[in-house]
Amino acid sequence: MGSDQAVELARQLLWSSLVIAAPVLIVALLVGLLISVFQVATQLQEMTLSYIPKLAAAALVLLILAPWMIERITRFAVQMFKMIPAMG
Repeated sequence: MGSDQAVELARQLLWSSLVIAAPVLIVALLVGLLISVFQVATQLQEMTLSYIPKLAAAALVLLILAPWMIERITRFAVQMFKMIPAMG
């Protein structure tokens, strides 16, 4: 395996990781932003107030998108396993 092939595999790995993690991270970011705006508007400065809604939103996104995430990870793993004979 050449260095260009290794770099391409690393790029695919990082891109797949980013695509899989992005929905959960974006939802947690948006929920955190909404709660921060709510805290500023009500002057309620409780640090623990944002943890439960962000956790619940992330869990909900994980439940909804779990089949898609698993399919994407499986497709990537199968692609990697198919490349093993070509490397040896």
